Amino acid sequence: MVFGYTGVVTTAPRVPGDQTYDGLLAPSDLPPGWHMPQRFPGERADDASVEIDRVLGYDDQPATDAGRAALTESKQKETADGRWRYVEHEPSHTRVLIRLQRQTHAVPEEVRITGVVYLPWRPGDPITSQLLRQLPTARIEAAINKRLFAMKREGSASGGRITLPSGHKVRERDLLSPLGDPKRVPDFYELVALQHGRLAAKGDRNPTATMAQISGVALSTAQGWVAKARARSLLPPGRRGRAG
Repeated sequence: MVFGYTGVVTTAPRVPGDQTYDGLLAPSDLPPGWHMPQRFPGERADDASVEIDRVLGYDDQPATDAGRAALTESKQKETADGRWRYVEHEPSHTRVLIRLQRQTHAVPEEVRITGVVYLPWRPGDPITSQLLRQLPTARIEAAINKRLFAMKREGSASGGRITLPSGHKVRERDLLSPLGDPKRVPDFYELVALQHGRLAAKGDRNPTATMAQISGVALSTAQGWVAKARARSLLPPGRRGRAG
């Protein structure tokens, strides 16, 4: 994947065929007994997530502006930008595709498994209830979120606070404040990701431009901040042809 400063990110893997190219799932996220093949199913050189979504009805790109606006305002927007990853259960040789989805409405963000496709090792073999129980979805989600988001949310009578990796705490209501100097603000790119996610959750069609306005910086500067947050896996990959 190539990260630029234009607000648009390509979907091509950095290494052709590498399932770990975007950092969303790592082999260490899987519990014992599960294996993540290095390459996409069928030795593909590209990520077929968009194609799989379309076949299974996860297509999140309505044809009209009105449809896109309705999707933005609905809970269904959480189907956008999912990534299908291929894992194998070593004892049974069961093959499984899991769909990993960034939950951008959560503060801080989190990743959930929003789809599962089971394939027996030999085509035509039955999928038993025992095989279905062998996929520890909650454990995989927890491992991913611990690795990607070293931030914790705390509730209180005066409002929520988020504990950042350095131990600093920020109030949720302050997430839309100016971000400051990246060289002087601890956890700067975590704050970039949180502010971007908050604006996106509010339906902002171009969060990066709004971030530039909030902090009083050039759009290119805010685009650079967002690109670096994406490079650190603090934000999901940008969507082709979409600003922000």
